[in-house]
Amino acid sequence: MADVLVLRALGIGDLLVAVPALRGLRREFSTRRLVLAAPAWLAPLVELTGCVDLLVPTPRLGALRWPGPDIAVNLHGAGPQSIDDLMATEPGVLLTHRHNAFPDLAGPEWVEELHEVHRWCQLLNWHGVAAEPTDLGLRRPTSASAAPGAVVVHPGASVPTRRWPAARFAEVAKQLAANGHRVVVTGSADEQPLAAEVAAGAGLPDSAKLAGRLVLTELAAVVADATLTISNDTGVGHLATAYGTPSVLLFGPTPPARWGPPTDRKQHAVLWAGVRGEPFDETVHEGLLELTVPDVMAAAGRVLSAPA
Repeated sequence: MADVLVLRALGIGDLLVAVPALRGLRREFSTRRLVLAAPAWLAPLVELTGCVDLLVPTPRLGALRWPGPDIAVNLHGAGPQSIDDLMATEPGVLLTHRHNAFPDLAGPEWVEELHEVHRWCQLLNWHGVAAEPTDLGLRRPTSASAAPGAVVVHPGASVPTRRWPAARFAEVAKQLAANGHRVVVTGSADEQPLAAEVAAGAGLPDSAKLAGRLVLTELAAVVADATLTISNDTGVGHLATAYGTPSVLLFGPTPPARWGPPTDRKQHAVLWAGVRGEPFDETVHEGLLELTVPDVMAAAGRVLSAPA
């Protein structure tokens, strides 16, 4: 069978902003097998997109192994490393952005100040493949939510610069619980101490600490059935967008114009101080520190009162 090989060897949010492009490829190449090169642990979410036939475990650049696809698609980055990886598979055709290191490859120019969803849709549009940027939804997992109707507080992020202080998350969780909401704290296994700190500061019971206790589909179910999600600029925020769950998202060094939810969806509130910075610093970004607990509580009130 002829394959369309897509490279996107990144994380949860990176996968979810590429869903509209993946769906465009599925529609355009409906008779071919759509193969996604991505980390193996993302497989449950890849299945929920409903448009990928096969996941090739690819944890990083330099690890791609898939010979001779009919079409290769670079949804990973600007290159040249990602282009090198795909060229090594010897594809019939490569759809990618233009790069000076590959003068024989046609493609659009890389525009840094572009939302990630639109970046990949515009890449495909340039190559003659239609993709709809609003097509961000995921299938709901079949598993039941561990906390139906709860407020999900997600204090983690992949790097320290994007983590709002734990004490402020705790105060938000405490106020929401005092207002009658069931509050749960989510995170990865590595984020269990952070989640425990937030839960303890908020006076929440042990049952509220879900960090490290949920597989990806269970986390997706919790977010899908939540009343509200409050998180940093990280994958859980993209899950809230995918399921239409009201959310308050706190952005630090990276502007929401690059990674935030669609601006016309009023159930999502984005907080950003307007201060850019290095996205991989080891200390919390100064712009995040400008966001206060009253800011978050006011945003939560707005989205909870917004029409569904």
